[in-house]
Amino acid sequence: MTAAFEVAAQIAADIDALPQRTTATVRKVRREHSRTLRTADAAFVIELARGLLSRDRRNGRSGLRWVAYELIRNHKPAFESLDDALLEELGQGMNSWDTVDDFSRTLSGPAWLDGLASDALIRGWATSDDLWWRRAALVSTVALNMRSYGGEGDTPRTLEICEMLAADHEDMVQKALSWALRELVWHDADAVQHFLDAHDEHLAARVKREVRNKLTSGLKNPRR
Repeated sequence: MTAAFEVAAQIAADIDALPQRTTATVRKVRREHSRTLRTADAAFVIELARGLLSRDRRNGRSGLRWVAYELIRNHKPAFESLDDALLEELGQGMNSWDTVDDFSRTLSGPAWLDGLASDALIRGWATSDDLWWRRAALVSTVALNMRSYGGEGDTPRTLEICEMLAADHEDMVQKALSWALRELVWHDADAVQHFLDAHDEHLAARVKREVRNKLTSGLKNPRR
């Protein structure tokens, strides 16, 4: 077992030892390990993340996947080492909305925003036969438009991915499409309205309802 995989085993053991396992308590463990990894090199942190992902896939250990992603995101050299090939590797095994969103919001979206992931990579996900990769393409646009991520609004790239998936009626893709468009509303409401008008016959009713609510009230589902 490599040193990085030994640390992965220790992180898993620390999480197992928690008297109460919640997002907050698991994140506390992750933060403690992030502090000890501050001076580690990028390759070590990436290998550690691989160890956690391997355990997640092998043992069905829900929770280790997002810990792996956060360890990379909170280690500047490791995050800056991301590229198309590494992102595709780290995303393997996504099989639910939460695993996709952990990956896309923590790694692929911010990496795309920072120029570490290519437009071609995200386009490729949008045309995947796997609905989870298609969702990942849409959720990755969130970072382009979310201020807390440093996004300043990116209408062309956001709408390119949305157009590619406008007629996709998989439920998890519809929900992500709505999210992507609603996040863009803050920066370019006119472009979002034009998108709704142009794709009205293809868009799912959920998408049209939620995005129009956002445009008119600022809320996804305003109270009546």
